[in-house]
Amino acid sequence: MDKQKSIVWFRKDLRVSDNPALAGAIKAGEVIPIYIFDEYGADYCKMGSHARWWLAKSLEALSESLEGGLHVFQGHSLEIIENIIKKTGATSVFWNRCYEPWIIKRDTKIKKTLLDQGINVQSFNAYLLWEPHEIVKTDGTAYKVFTPFFKNGCLKAQAPREIISKPKNINFCKMKLGISIVDLQLIDKKVDQRLSKYWQPGEKEAMKRLKYFIKHDLSDYKEGRNFPAKDVTSKLSPYLHFGEISPNQMWYLVQDLGYDYASRENIQTFLTELGWREFAYNVLFFNYDMPRKNLNKKFDKITWKYDKKLLQFWTQGQTGYPIIDAAMRELYHTGFMHNRMRMVVASFLVKNLMIHWHAGEDWFWDLLVDADLASNSFNWQWVAGCGYDATPYFRIFNPILQAKKFDSRAEYIRQWVPELAKLSVKYIFEPYNAPDHILTEAGIVLGKTYPKPMIDLAISSKCALELFKQSFKHS
Repeated sequence: MDKQKSIVWFRKDLRVSDNPALAGAIKAGEVIPIYIFDEYGADYCKMGSHARWWLAKSLEALSESLEGGLHVFQGHSLEIIENIIKKTGATSVFWNRCYEPWIIKRDTKIKKTLLDQGINVQSFNAYLLWEPHEIVKTDGTAYKVFTPFFKNGCLKAQAPREIISKPKNINFCKMKLGISIVDLQLIDKKVDQRLSKYWQPGEKEAMKRLKYFIKHDLSDYKEGRNFPAKDVTSKLSPYLHFGEISPNQMWYLVQDLGYDYASRENIQTFLTELGWREFAYNVLFFNYDMPRKNLNKKFDKITWKYDKKLLQFWTQGQTGYPIIDAAMRELYHTGFMHNRMRMVVASFLVKNLMIHWHAGEDWFWDLLVDADLASNSFNWQWVAGCGYDATPYFRIFNPILQAKKFDSRAEYIRQWVPELAKLSVKYIFEPYNAPDHILTEAGIVLGKTYPKPMIDLAISSKCALELFKQSFKHS
């Protein structure tokens, strides 16, 4: 009698350990691991250039973990899965759930179609600590403020699922299916040259980074995470996004191992950051149009400027404000930006340049290796002031003050804006105020080797505040 064959459909869970869908398929019999690159219906959610690079590298790592048993496909998921079932005689399909609105719609259709065909279909939560629909207020409505969401919702709900051990043996179905990872054509050579200097995707590297972070950086996390030059953040967000590590592994390992190295305060701060990610997904679940629509409808009345030239200066890190330029260059070269810097550059774009947050959201989407639909749109709305529990519209991050407070030695600026490296901290935050002889000695010609400020901070902030006030007054 033939052993039962089960398809395990990898998506944003590119790992072998703590993978409920894989564990379910292993129990059922022979396993057919597949990955389908399917962006039909994704619209503006199609993967950016840097995320595509990460995906390719992560699939390579996953295939190695599966002893070369991963079958890769490109096209419509339902058609591909049905063809695999016909070729292999598989009777079950297992997958871990995704929470993007377009994927929920697609998966619902796939599940119904397969069930109607007599196929056993099982899906699991392996991407979030809590299911979004389960964390609601006592009256059944969705939370709009983070603190009660996390403390009264998450922390009082059932504890997150325990970690599932890495399987010791997988009984693979020995068949050759699909195409090669290279055939997906995910990697651009120039992107590869940039990102490969900074990242090594994959499950093994994810766990290695988590353990290093717990041992060396967690003890300074609460305060140190505000300083971009300190580099004490975990930098696990891309690994978490692609599911090379689960939030459950992070949640429990930080607590199981962390108290040997860090205080309760630092550990709780880290866990709260995981809670913020949960909040973003919860808000997206109840507001499927969040990536494109203001949660606060008052912002619909604002008339945004769309100056292509100003936007280009911002994207290229040529604004004339060193901390902004440093952050934007870090993003381009590494596919990553320090979290505080994300807030500063976002505030500058929306509240100084008066350019719609969509433009910044789209740029981040293309260049971030951790580009995540829920987190990206939620955090852009938070900074813009139009989101839930958002920073108020009148809070504008001053890039000069931010630089002086959080990069006081200008280490971060010097790293990413090397043309200013010879300036002392007295002048480097505002090179346009330096005397001519100081600039000459540092080899700087404003407007040539480094740009003059593209706007006046005080005037632009005043104009933005006035525009917001007038818009809200008539809404």
